[in-house]
Amino acid sequence: LILSGAPEGMDAALIARELARGKPVIHIARDDRRMAAMRAALEFFAPAAVVLEFPAWDTTPYDRVSPAPSVMAARMAVLTALAHGAIKGPFILLTTLSAAMQRVPAREALRDASFSASVGSRMDEGALRAFLARMGFAQAPTVTEPGDFAVRGGIIDIYPPGDAGPIRLDMFGDVLDGARRFDAETQRSIERLDHVELAPMSEVILDEAA
Repeated sequence: LILSGAPEGMDAALIARELARGKPVIHIARDDRRMAAMRAALEFFAPAAVVLEFPAWDTTPYDRVSPAPSVMAARMAVLTALAHGAIKGPFILLTTLSAAMQRVPAREALRDASFSASVGSRMDEGALRAFLARMGFAQAPTVTEPGDFAVRGGIIDIYPPGDAGPIRLDMFGDVLDGARRFDAETQRSIERLDHVELAPMSEVILDEAA
């Protein structure tokens, strides 16, 4: 079912109505301003709905500057969640015309491009570093934004895509001794983790095939 031409304001009510039927809804806005307005309107018409935002790159075509890490992280968080079926139940996907026209990685590529580890199990630190390098992460002294990772002895800080925040891995030899989520500004721990799942940071996966 494709709806178009709805007056501004009424379009959010129509989206909420379609979501109530139990299937996902995609809204393609003209630009980022209209997408933000739709997000605000949905907070009124469907406050309990799961709303995802898939922005376009903040660069012009053929630009030699990479998109902002925050934009790439937001896109990859949505793509990875969709590829792995992590979103249960109906949801609303907000995007723009530019983002909808841009090619994205294949679903199979995103399913295979992941790294997981459990606390108390062996973890290959070299394989983790190779994964981070292939998936678009950049090494930094301290992690401050999505896409950063830092290695200090047996401590590895990683800021994966998404808005959940960075994670800290404590290694004891080749065993993952502990994992926790922390605040990037205060460096204080927020949540202890038993399992870590990392998704790509970049849409261009630099593996052997690429």
